[in-house]
Amino acid sequence: MGPTDAMPLTVHRARFAELSAQDLYAILRLRSDVFVVEQDCVFLDLDDRDREPTAEHLWTTDEAGVTATLRLLHDGGTTWSIGRVVARADVRSRGVAARLLRAGLDRLRELGAETVNIGAQAQLRDWYARFGFAQSGPRYLEDGILHLPMALTLDEDR
Repeated sequence: MGPTDAMPLTVHRARFAELSAQDLYAILRLRSDVFVVEQDCVFLDLDDRDREPTAEHLWTTDEAGVTATLRLLHDGGTTWSIGRVVARADVRSRGVAARLLRAGLDRLRELGAETVNIGAQAQLRDWYARFGFAQSGPRYLEDGILHLPMALTLDEDR
């Protein structure tokens, strides 16, 4: 049974300075486990954007720890981006990342965002399209993985 099968999913949210050492470690560990180890991609995950004063980190947990995480970054004006979207292997296809992404979009509406950008791994294009994201530019190679820019215009009705 997965975390969404038997109990409500709790979404946690904090700015960098509000993160406990334990939560920060668990978030960074999950990102490293997936992006560096599982995807065999050596890249500089610690890009200083996590520490921006307006950046917010969202994550979900179960008894084994962090199940999924993402970060919200203010790009100026009413434009924000979502990045570092990742889910633990054992919870994929159980709706955990989808619920977290929806929570992130809801939070961005609260913050007054109108446009949301994401640099999606190309194989996840259809997954992001389910939330209203559309390709907004040419594909590009980043750290050996094909990506594409995607954008979403937020409305109040979603």
